[in-house]
Amino acid sequence: MSDKTRIVDVRNENNLAMRQTLQAVYAALEERGYDPLGQISGYILSEDPTYITTHKNARALAQKLDRDELLGAMLRGYLGLS
Repeated sequence: MSDKTRIVDVRNENNLAMRQTLQAVYAALEERGYDPLGQISGYILSEDPTYITTHKNARALAQKLDRDELLGAMLRGYLGLS
């Protein structure tokens, strides 16, 4: 057993969970023949769940995402700040 304090980067854990959720939603949209990027973008901008198919529970998964956290993670990734 160590006396050292373990530091957990919750942001990285959240990013992984968001990435996995988005990948599942993307795959479900693609399977149904939708343009996943367009549908997910529409959902993020409007928060209208009808942009996301119910196939493979994708809509429920998408609704669990925090849009502010998601946008922040995407911006950090785009700007190379992750």
